[in-house]
Parts: sequence; C-alpha cells; structure tokens
Amino acid sequence: MLNFDYRKSMVLPAVIILVTLVLLNLIARNWYTRFDLTDTKMYSLSSSTEQVIKKIDDLLNIKVYFSENLPGEYGNNRRYLQDILEEYAAISKGKIRFEFFVPDSDDGLEKEAQKSGVQPVQLQVIEKDEAVVKKVFMGVAIYFEDKREVIPVVLSTTGLEYEITTRIKKLVEKNKKFVGMVKPDNDDIQTNTFSQILRQRYEMRPLELSNEIPDNIDVLILTGIKDSLDVKKYDHLYKFINNGGNLFVALNPLSIDLQTQRAEVFQSNIFDLLKPYGFTLSENLVLDKNCGRVNVMQDMGFMRMNVPMEYPFLPIIRSFNEQEPLVSGLEQVHVFFSTEIQFDSVGANINRVPLFSSSNKSGVMTGFYNLSPDPNQNPQLRNLNQSGKVVAARSELPSNETGLVSQLILVADNRFLTDDGGGAVPENHIFMMNAIDFLMGDKDLMALRSREITDRSLDAELVTDDAKSTWKWINGLLPSLLIIGFGFWRLQMHKRTMKLIEEMYD
Repeated sequence: MLNFDYRKSMVLPAVIILVTLVLLNLIARNWYTRFDLTDTKMYSLSSSTEQVIKKIDDLLNIKVYFSENLPGEYGNNRRYLQDILEEYAAISKGKIRFEFFVPDSDDGLEKEAQKSGVQPVQLQVIEKDEAVVKKVFMGVAIYFEDKREVIPVVLSTTGLEYEITTRIKKLVEKNKKFVGMVKPDNDDIQTNTFSQILRQRYEMRPLELSNEIPDNIDVLILTGIKDSLDVKKYDHLYKFINNGGNLFVALNPLSIDLQTQRAEVFQSNIFDLLKPYGFTLSENLVLDKNCGRVNVMQDMGFMRMNVPMEYPFLPIIRSFNEQEPLVSGLEQVHVFFSTEIQFDSVGANINRVPLFSSSNKSGVMTGFYNLSPDPNQNPQLRNLNQSGKVVAARSELPSNETGLVSQLILVADNRFLTDDGGGAVPENHIFMMNAIDFLMGDKDLMALRSREITDRSLDAELVTDDAKSTWKWINGLLPSLLIIGFGFWRLQMHKRTMKLIEEMYD
C-alpha cells in the first residue's frame, strides 16, 4: 500500500488555488475596484454616470455590432468599449445587459445592424501586405422598453462614456424637456450646429415672440436680436420670465462689420429685460492678448501672402469661476467680439455669479471701433495690461408678482452660437450643454462632459521672455550636467571597486 504524503504533494495547494481563483472571479463579476491615475479619471465611470444608472427601473439592452481583427486603434476601441460596458453592467446590478455581434460574415446580423441604425463604414486595412478597403461595423444600439438610441460609429474612445450615458439618460427619462430658440432678426444668422447637438438631449422648438411662449418650454434661447421688440413681443417675454422661465442669452449691443472693420452700437429694449437681473452690457469691445489668429494679406518682398496674426478681438477664455460647477471643469471657450458685463447695484435677493472672464492681459475699446488686426494700424492692440473682464455670468431673479424664480445665463457675444462663430468650437459646445442642463435643473452630465482632455496649452500669462530664457538655459545645461555627474559617480565607483580588489589580493 502506497503512503500518500499530503505535506509533500502539490495537489492540495493546486486545489486551494483553483477554488480561490473561482471564488475571486465570481465575486469580481459584481464587485470590483480600479486604480485610475489620470487627472480627470477618464478610465473610470464617473459619479454622474452612476446617478444616471440608478434611474434605470427596467431591463436595458445594449447590442454592439463590431467587426473583428480591426487594425490599430480601432481594435483598441473594441476592447475599451467592452471594458466600459462591463462596468456599466456591474454598477446596474443586472439591469444593463450587453452583447457583442460580428455582422461581417452573417447576412442576418448585417441586416439587423442596419435596421437598428448601425451602418457599415469603409475602412482601409492591410491584408497580405496590401492596402484594401473593407466594410466594417463599429456601432452600438441601446434598447429600453420600446425606445432605441444609437451610436452609429465608435471611431474613438474620447468622450465614449459621455455618448453612452447621454443616450441612456434620454431613454430612461420619463418627462420630455423642451428648449425654445427665438428666431434671430437676421436670416443670415445660422445656429444649425448647436441646434443639432442640443437635439441629442432635448426637444427643440423654434419660436416667434409674436406668439405666446408655450408653458412646456423650460428654457428659452435668445441670440441675434438687434431690433427693439414691439409691445406684444416684449410682453410675451416678460410674462415668460415672470412665470419662472429660464433664459440663455448670447447678445451684446454692438453690430460688427468685418468688411469695413468697424463696429456700431445699436439700441434695443431687449437689454432692458437684463437690468432686473443686475446686469448691464457695456458698449465696448473686450481685447485679450490670449486670443485666436486671423490670416492677413501682407507684402512679402514682391509677393503678397496670407500671414497669421494674433487678433485680440477673439479672446480664448481660460479664466473660469472654479467655485461654480457649471464651468469649473472647463479648460477653454472662445468668444467673438465680446463686450464686458457690468454688475449693477441690486437688492440682496438677486444672486449673481461671474462664470468666466478674459485674462489679465486685457483691454477694452470704446467710442471709435477699429477692428484692424495690424498693430501698426491699430496701436491700441499693443497696450493690453488690464485685469480680466467678465464676459459671461448667471443670475437668479425672484418675481415680486408670482414668487417664482427665473434664471439667466448671459454671454456677451452675438456670435457665440452661430455656425461661423462660437458654434463651430467644440469647447463651446461643452459649456452650452452644461448651461442648458443647469437651467433645466439637470446636473447629472455637467461634470462628465468636461472630463475629456481638450487642450493643454501653456498659460500665456506665465510664458514671459524671462521664463523662456530660463528654461532655455535649463534645457541646454541640465542634461550635460547630469551626464557629467553620472560620469564622475561611475569613476568613483570604479575606483572604489579597484581598491577593494587590491585589498583582497594583498
């Protein structure tokens, strides 16, 4: 009879390890942790997403139609998508289920994907050392009850959590919310880009102030208004505010003509409605050293060429009110020919908060408005040493008649929403969506939108000539000093080793 020594056998430890691994995997399916060291925690689901998931009261199905063997980053997108969906499913405690499908070789799955809104895209891949164009699927369909939302193509992991959470939120919300946009005075003013983005979250309604504003409008957007409102329109807007209606206003009292490089002040009683909120829009133009650029034709010898030139009339805003959740996570927004917002003396019941301002290398232009970008023709562009000017703010106004509170977010920029102005700037979209959510009283997605890295430009106020010179010397000398120091250290270590060897053999 053989004696089996359990103390020397590997069977028992192997069984214990196997059972432990099985138990750990079972536990990890619904309980897990992740160490995310990025500054915005962009590889972990945010608290905003968790709040949205808590609102799911029925089964939510996610179908992912994704081709296999995709090249490079597209293959990584699939892995990232699977990882993030596993987190969604775990946090939901079984209310979210997802499944991956490969439609490439299955006609039935291909038709199902296209019927759900996921269309194939053409992608260039390398097969057998040849570049070929291949039809691939990279989309997501989300189903809840009898509703469906689709992400047609997942080309990047940037903003993917926001895309998924936004669509889940839209599906699980019980009450639709409506945003009204007042038609601008000028038909040339187009806000199609912003309207399209806003429709991803809310129901949009174009409105005429000549008619009463419907009771189901939660937020009203005003931009592009230059003429005074007649009595009927003014009364309709006043009634909306008095009944606790919320406003987003992108206006200032200056009309810009880039052809003549001049600006003119216009008068409108629309600005009278802003005064009870405690704001006055100055008749000036804010200039900022931290700004965008424009191309200017200049003589270069015997040729005329487009030369990029800083244009202080297009401030790039990086100074945000960090105490205000509406803007605290933003990195930058762009404004175009903005004016300064002045805070008037008002009663204690008016709550006003600045949102963002120009840098401390600012200035203002009043009276005669010369819009030339050339400092030789426009000397005022050289003297930008004033403190920041507030160009966006919010206020809360309680009505003396109804007791209801109306909220206003004001951006002193006529072009902030237009396709040829701020509406074409992705960073502005984040602020705008945050602003509408704030006015709706819906703050779940505000922090989530600004998690993704958009810009990491150096602070223009810190990049002085002295700083440039200092870092130039550091970059030139420090590597050489480190190499020389390392050489001396190696030499000393070598001498010490040789001395020890000599002592051993003496």
